[in-house]
Amino acid sequence: MAKTIAIVNQKGGVGKTTTAVNLAACVGKAGKRVLLVDIDPQGNATSGLGVNKKDVLTSTYDLLIGEADAADMRIHTKFSGLDLLPANINLAGAELELSELDNREARIKRFLAPLKAEYDYIFLDCPPSLGLITLNALCAVDSVLVPIQCEYYALEGLSQLMNTIRQVKRRYNALIELEGVLLTMYDGRLNLTQQVVSEVKRFFPQKVYATVIPRNVRLSEAPSFGEPVIYYDKASKGAQAYDAFAAEFLKKNR
Repeated sequence: MAKTIAIVNQKGGVGKTTTAVNLAACVGKAGKRVLLVDIDPQGNATSGLGVNKKDVLTSTYDLLIGEADAADMRIHTKFSGLDLLPANINLAGAELELSELDNREARIKRFLAPLKAEYDYIFLDCPPSLGLITLNALCAVDSVLVPIQCEYYALEGLSQLMNTIRQVKRRYNALIELEGVLLTMYDGRLNLTQQVVSEVKRFFPQKVYATVIPRNVRLSEAPSFGEPVIYYDKASKGAQAYDAFAAEFLKKNR
């Protein structure tokens, strides 16, 4: 039975989709069966795995409104052990439609249920917001992974995110936990980076991963080639960092 993990940060540009794509790819390469669910209307996780969003006729939007079957529409990617439920621009209007549907907070939980027996891990790449789609994800998952960039505004909004998770735990999903916090865009030469790291560790005691993700050109280039960085350039610092992070993640979930 798959462990389900939402990758969430309502602040954009923190490495959320980069983490979703590369963690999923590295865990798949390690021999696990992985499903990546793209529920971000930007669809960057979809294109990051080499799928043209314009060619996606049925997406997670159709799953949310109950007009598709997840098992039929998933894509078996060319990357080891990794399947995808893709997103396209239709998802941008889903928030409005969801607000009028029954059990609107449980739509993702419902479409994932039949797939859980087929995978070891299911990762959800969430939108950079705390709207209805993200609420749906939080109601469906076992845990939440939070990428945080090592920059001045890193902790802005985190108290709001943790408050949302506490409310979901109280009202909808008693089992949800914080999986961990991943530090991204790390540059150890900067004093500011060290300050942010110590602040994050104070905010999330015992929950910050030892692995950090550095700023890396190859990591930035990989999505434009439709490949996770471990396939694009496995010798790069970005690939080595995500490989190490995947190993740490799997060790904690052994």
